[in-house]
Amino acid sequence: MSHDHLTYCHRGATRADDLLTHPPRGYRPIERRVPIGRGRDTYAEAVRAVLSWQVQQRSGIRVDAPRERQLRTGDVARLRIGRWPWDAPCQVVYTIAEPTRAGFAYGTLRGHPERGEELFLVELDGDENVWLRIRAFSRPANWVLWLGYPVLRLMQGVYTRRYERSLLDRADR
Repeated sequence: MSHDHLTYCHRGATRADDLLTHPPRGYRPIERRVPIGRGRDTYAEAVRAVLSWQVQQRSGIRVDAPRERQLRTGDVARLRIGRWPWDAPCQVVYTIAEPTRAGFAYGTLRGHPERGEELFLVELDGDENVWLRIRAFSRPANWVLWLGYPVLRLMQGVYTRRYERSLLDRADR
């Protein structure tokens, strides 16, 4: 897969504490933080799932990405949602690997129906509660997709809930 240029100018903005109140101009921010279980084993399993694209795969998205190792900054992936007529290419823009926080963010590449960035972060708090945090900012990639913006927003919400359930289903077993 070739490395193209990101389709937005705000690389890493999902790290910003004020993303929800001051998103990049013209972009819609979202943030979801949901509990997915308790304990270090649940945390380790969730981190493995996030860092190997399993959250997306368990949510019904086909992922074409490097599989021989854990993902890293610069990796390019192509996501395909159900019967969607095209791939959604993206690139890992940063990773987080801390004792109680781990995850990654990807940015959109040319051909993706949206422009923006999405972060998938697993957190372990002091009471050993495990959380999944999803942060993003996005907008349609072109004027044709702006016409279908309500549908894009709906789909983003549907898949965000699927991401959350993909880890909850595993934590409950």
